Amino acid sequence: MGTEAKKRIETLRDELRRHEYLYYVLDQPEISDAEYDALMRELKQLETGHPELASPDSPTQRVGGAPREGFVKVRHSSPMLSLDNALNEGELRDFDRRVRELLGGAEYRYVAELKMDGLSMAAHYRDGVFVQAITRGDGEVGEDVTENARTIRSLPLRVKDGPPLFEVRGEVILNRKAFERLNLERDEQGLKQFANPRNAAAGSLRILEPSVTASRRLDYYPYFLLVNGEPYCKTHWESLDTLQALGFKVNPKRRLCAGVEELVAFCQEWEAQREELPYEIDGVVAKVDSIAQQRALGWTAKAPRWAIAFKYPARQEATVVENIEVQVGRTGALTPVAHLKPVNVGGVTVSRATLHNEDEIARLGVEIGDTVIIERSGDVIPKVVRVKSPGADRRPFRMPETCPVCGGHVVREEGEAARRCINTNCPARLRESILHFASRGVMDIDGMGEALVDQLVAGKLVQSVADIYNFKREQLVDLEHMGRKSADKLLANIDASRREPLPRVICALGIRFVGERTAEILANTFGGLDKIRKADIEALQQAEEVGPKVAQSIVEFFGEERNLKLVERLREAGLQFEQEVRRKTGGALTGLTFVLTGTLPSMTREQATERIEAAGGKVTGSVSKKTSYVVAGAEAGSKLQKAKSLGVPVIDEVGLLRLLGE
Repeated sequence: MGTEAKKRIETLRDELRRHEYLYYVLDQPEISDAEYDALMRELKQLETGHPELASPDSPTQRVGGAPREGFVKVRHSSPMLSLDNALNEGELRDFDRRVRELLGGAEYRYVAELKMDGLSMAAHYRDGVFVQAITRGDGEVGEDVTENARTIRSLPLRVKDGPPLFEVRGEVILNRKAFERLNLERDEQGLKQFANPRNAAAGSLRILEPSVTASRRLDYYPYFLLVNGEPYCKTHWESLDTLQALGFKVNPKRRLCAGVEELVAFCQEWEAQREELPYEIDGVVAKVDSIAQQRALGWTAKAPRWAIAFKYPARQEATVVENIEVQVGRTGALTPVAHLKPVNVGGVTVSRATLHNEDEIARLGVEIGDTVIIERSGDVIPKVVRVKSPGADRRPFRMPETCPVCGGHVVREEGEAARRCINTNCPARLRESILHFASRGVMDIDGMGEALVDQLVAGKLVQSVADIYNFKREQLVDLEHMGRKSADKLLANIDASRREPLPRVICALGIRFVGERTAEILANTFGGLDKIRKADIEALQQAEEVGPKVAQSIVEFFGEERNLKLVERLREAGLQFEQEVRRKTGGALTGLTFVLTGTLPSMTREQATERIEAAGGKVTGSVSKKTSYVVAGAEAGSKLQKAKSLGVPVIDEVGLLRLLGE
């Protein structure tokens, strides 16, 4: 019976995989749901009776296991970079011009793909079996969502004829029907509805219970095939064809374009048809087809030079301003927010929109009761564009002279548009400071959301962000929706945040104008929070991209006694205050600035950058009179011409190696 059972199990698995592919990928089912369920039940019964024949790639294993405690961080095989945007046809043509110049007249083609509005995810396979899924995260490090990804029916658990080890990157989405069904269910349960399909997809993939993820009916559309972090095929179009042949649900609505005119035509064609699609798109992604040419074009610090996202114009609708209220942010800034009569803008219900500041209100001439035009900029952020018609009973809005939360003094500093509450103990400032401190990309304290922070502030369990590290279980267990298990999870996440690196600690302090990138630069330049604290304005401006305004803000922050007390309390809590400075000082290239262009004979631009920085030099993306050398390789582009026009010395790879003393 064992041999017969094994054969039947394998037959059923193959048959169920085929029907999953037909139904979830091709949308061409051959059998009814009842027939499919009967095959699945038979397979489950056989596997239960023969546990020694269990396999992780079996169709029965898409949902299983107990809810997890949290998500593990995993580093990507290579960075998952975001794309630069083109917001109109002119910017798209500018992108094409840059590509043409950098490729030196060589022929090239674009692959045009619909830009699906979802969550990026990398799926890893070993010997044809799905083994791991990682969210994009910050591009360098994501979260392991393997068990949840197993529930996505269009993601194969086994493929045939692929490389021994490979990675597929793509978009996790929720189609329109599934989104509407999910929000209807949440409404019936008295739960808050999701704002849009993208938020619903992201929340569904990161939920701790895989069975809930399975019920959301997510979909997966791949767009990259990688081996060891590098493209597997010679062209991007070939990669898409290979993924399709492997059984992945590659979007068929794509086109190989001979030039920018065909690319523009593709963008216009789908802009007119976007509402007919079963899923949300917010534009078109264009990629240079040849992988060799992609490598020649290279990358900036944030995005590839060989790809761009063409974003469709924002959608607009008219609605009524029912009220205007003021929110107080973590820096004390008072922001007027329009409360709107709910209106559907491109498939998303909008009921609030920022008015930024009192100058913007005056510019728009908007008053309560007016009918206004609302726009979702980039299909995401709602804003008031203009007044369509004044309301019959309109009434003007006035910014408050005191803080609407604490009643403290409000000031408007010279040269600034925003009014600010100067009460450092304002509960609203504290609330927003904690949310910023705990957010993803900063200290990443999972579980510390708005509802919990509201309770902590209202109950006076926190009067400073440093109080987070003094929580005891007994303080948390009695809070609403908390309990012992949730309290233990939160305390574990708080403890784990002590290991977050220095750049995140700097960002978490909430210094004005210091975001993630500036924090990274400061950490890499000074190597320690104490050195940043002691630096004057002139010293701070030695850091790349730190100008007078940012430097002044940093000095003012550390000039406040309350901020110094916060820093000391965070030090006592065990946060990371130092890191190794990657760029060496006193090296052969100290004080020199380089720009790289073209393809070097024996090293990539990234490798050249690492060697320059290791020797104390700096690499920038544009040529100026301050540039010390331009390092030019084959098919060097416009940077070479600019260097010649400015009289900047131009060297090749051999010249660079000589400067390095190699």
